[in-house]
Amino acid sequence: MGIVSTILGFCGFGVGISIGLVIGYYLFIYFQPTDVKDPIIRPLVEQDSKTLQRLLPEIPQWVKNPDYDRVDWLNKFIENMWPYLDKAICKTARNIAKPIIAEQIPKYKIDSVEFEALTLGSLPPTFQGMKVYVTDEKELIMEPCMKWAGNPNIIVAVKAFGLKATVQVVDLQVFAAPRITLKPLVPSFPCFANIFVSLMEKYLLCLDDDVGSLEIRLEPHVDFGLKLLGADVMAIPGLYRFVQELIKDQVANMYLWPKTLQVPIMDPAKAMKKPVGILNVKVVRAMKLKKKDLMGASDPYVKMKLTEDKLPSKKTTVKHKNLNPEWNEEFNLVVKDPESQALEIIVYDWEQVGKHDKMGMNVVPLKELTPDEPKVLTLDLLKNMDPNDAQNEKSRGQIVLEALYKPFKDSEIPKDVEDSDEIQKAPEGTPAGGGLLVIIFHEAQDVEGKHHTNPYVRLLFRGEEKKTKSIMNDDKKVILENIKLLFDKHPLLNPTMVHHSATSHLLSLNSASSVESLLKYIKKNRDPRWEEEFQFTLDEPPTNDRIHVEVISTSSRMGLLHPKETLGYVDINLSDVVNNKRINEKYHLIDSKNGKIQIELQWRTSS
Repeated sequence: MGIVSTILGFCGFGVGISIGLVIGYYLFIYFQPTDVKDPIIRPLVEQDSKTLQRLLPEIPQWVKNPDYDRVDWLNKFIENMWPYLDKAICKTARNIAKPIIAEQIPKYKIDSVEFEALTLGSLPPTFQGMKVYVTDEKELIMEPCMKWAGNPNIIVAVKAFGLKATVQVVDLQVFAAPRITLKPLVPSFPCFANIFVSLMEKYLLCLDDDVGSLEIRLEPHVDFGLKLLGADVMAIPGLYRFVQELIKDQVANMYLWPKTLQVPIMDPAKAMKKPVGILNVKVVRAMKLKKKDLMGASDPYVKMKLTEDKLPSKKTTVKHKNLNPEWNEEFNLVVKDPESQALEIIVYDWEQVGKHDKMGMNVVPLKELTPDEPKVLTLDLLKNMDPNDAQNEKSRGQIVLEALYKPFKDSEIPKDVEDSDEIQKAPEGTPAGGGLLVIIFHEAQDVEGKHHTNPYVRLLFRGEEKKTKSIMNDDKKVILENIKLLFDKHPLLNPTMVHHSATSHLLSLNSASSVESLLKYIKKNRDPRWEEEFQFTLDEPPTNDRIHVEVISTSSRMGLLHPKETLGYVDINLSDVVNNKRINEKYHLIDSKNGKIQIELQWRTSS
């Protein structure tokens, strides 16, 4: 009997303890204390130093940090768009989660995992400020300070072994300062190829005369309620802190700076329009050209280029006094986008004095060419490409071309994607002990002359002189023709009132002379952007050399007074670029009040 009594005592004790824990858990979960008092609210001036330091993290960043900008407009936009953003985000989350769940559940012998409810609630996140970093690279870096105390309703149903359990996430709170980097910046919409997201650790140092210095560490914070079978699991003593530490460790391992989450937006190779093929064009002949000279003849030559390309036009030789010239000259042009680019052909009449007269033009879209198949084209010369212009019905002659588009094979397409941090190798034929010096003039800021500001860059290196281009001569003519064509296509634009903020002039663009005067104002630029590159092949590294860079302004008017004016200069030693391979910096211009110029230097070697 003693043994039986002992066994029953132990069983009774075990059952009692189990029942007591279950009853205590549900009493703890479902019964709230009634003696909770409302907090005492006092003005900040009545708070002591320690209390103010504890409150400091709650103050918006734009208030306590001048580097952060106020973004109330963004919060208002998100508030109005939140009902639609909620549905779009949840739909995207479902589509992303489905294949991941389908791949993982067989490993754990789970029948199914489904979202019974998925909504982010009615409370949108708010941004307490945003900091934007200015760099000299092709990137945009933003650090928004985000706080979100939401009321989402996320219910996940898990079925296994014939049983069903539901897990509900409620009362989500997320406080974080992510770093969002858009790079590389590309000339195709949406103008960036990748999004890189990292979470930042912020350290805030507060000083107090009584307690000394106090350091507050602001980490990414995530808080939420988790209900299992209707009960709040996070209310179990000890579990909340364990989950918080687990989340912090996992987030730090995956996304804490410098680790990043990369979200690809587009193929950088396509976005940057890397070369995809070669267009071989043979200018055969022209027929029945019109007379342009007073002596009853013309001196024709052909210029051609691909649209959306900044390279200079290809040009044939001049055939003097010939209305049916034959050239039989071949040219190769680099193709970057055969779907949108077109071959532009313009025939000019050469003049020894004065501008060259345009005899006619035409355009061949590359998408009309079959790859690797030569095609003979006989094109009528037109005044312009406006199909509604009656003057195009007038005969101006014809031109015969042979075109062959040869796309690169997969092995020939460059694998490297243009990256601002990547240094290319020097081309074949570069001296073994030397390399290729590349100098890129990006832009200048706050350059201003006393008499005129039409800036270009003059480069001197080892006695050789290079110059950047400006909006002059042929470029100016092309702009004029495009503007005139725009007005011809859209008569409602005549007259259009254009306000030029720098000169406070109102121009009526209803005549060529008005457009001409507008171009003169466009040239006056205190912040010019060139994006021009110069290369020098050297037999040895330029360790002891330097370059002389000078920003010069030329007058747009004919006259003897002040035809040129120096806006500033800088001398740069090349020893650093040889050691570092690449430098991209802004240099202060000497003899300029506030002028700066951004120059990128690269030293490329074959090894």
